Amino acid sequence: MEYFVQQLINGLTLGSIYGLVAIGYTMVYGIIGMINFAHGDIFMIGGFAALIVFLVLTSIFAGLPVAVLLLAMLLIAMLMTSLWNWTIERVAYRPLRGSFRLAPLITAIGMSIVLSNFIQVTQGPRNKPIPPLISSVYNIGGVTISLKQIVIIIITAVLLTVFWYLVNHTALGRAQRATEQDRKMAALLGVNVDKTISVTFIMGAALAAVAGTMYLMYYGVVNFNDGFVPGVKAFTAAVLGGIGSLPGAVLGGLMIGLIESLWSAYFTIAYKDVATFAILAFVLIFKPTGILGRPEVEKV
Repeated sequence: MEYFVQQLINGLTLGSIYGLVAIGYTMVYGIIGMINFAHGDIFMIGGFAALIVFLVLTSIFAGLPVAVLLLAMLLIAMLMTSLWNWTIERVAYRPLRGSFRLAPLITAIGMSIVLSNFIQVTQGPRNKPIPPLISSVYNIGGVTISLKQIVIIIITAVLLTVFWYLVNHTALGRAQRATEQDRKMAALLGVNVDKTISVTFIMGAALAAVAGTMYLMYYGVVNFNDGFVPGVKAFTAAVLGGIGSLPGAVLGGLMIGLIESLWSAYFTIAYKDVATFAILAFVLIFKPTGILGRPEVEKV
C-alpha cells in the first residue's frame, strides 16, 4: 500500500507540471481556436532561463537564501518567456489569423523547430545540470515525500485558482470569454481583440515558465529537446481534460502523470507512453470533447 501511495504522490507531482503547460494550450485554443505547438518549447526556454538566473545569482551572491533564489528564477523566467511568446504571436501568428486553418498550424510547428534549434546552438546539445535547490525529505507512514514535491503541487493549486478567478471574475476574463465566443462581435462592443489575444499568449507563457522552473528543480537537469515530449504530453492532457477548460487541463495533466507513474511502477517502463495515448484514445471514443469539455456550437 505504501508503494502505491508513493507512486500516487510521484504521479501528482509530474501531473502538476503537465497541467501548468496544458493550461497554456487550452487558453490559446479557447481564444483563437489554434494549437500553439511552440508552447512546449516555451516551457523548455523557461527551464533554461531559470538555469541561467541560478548560475548568475549564485556566482555573484554566495549563500543567497533558497526562497529568494527560487523566486528570482520564477520571475525572470516568466518575464523572458512572456517576451518570447508575445513576439511569436505578433510575428508568426497574428498575420495568419485570417488565413486558411492549416497556415497557423504549419507556422506553429516551424516556430517550435526554430526555438529548439536556437537553444541548441546557443546553449549546446548537452544536458545542463543544476545542484539540488530543495533537498528536504519527509517520511510519513513509510511514504517518502520531498519538500520540492509539496512546493510543486501547492504552486499548481494556487495558480489554477488564480487563473480561474482571473478568467471568470475580472474584466480581462470577460474580454477573453467574449473573444472566444465571437471575435467580431467582441470588437464591435469595444473589446481590444488583438490586445486580449496577446495577453492570453503572455499568460500561457508565464505558466509554462513556472512549469519549466519546477521541472528543472524536480529533475535537476534541462535539455534543448525537453520541449518536445513534455509539450506533446501536456497537449494530450489538454485534449484529455477537455481543451478550452482550465480545470480540465489540470485534471488531464494529473491523469497523464498518474498513468505514467503507476504504469512505470507496475509494468514495463518502455510502454508508459503507449498506455498514456491509449487512455486518451479510449476517452475520446466515448467522450470526444474530453472529460470536462463542452460541445462546440457551430455558428451560422
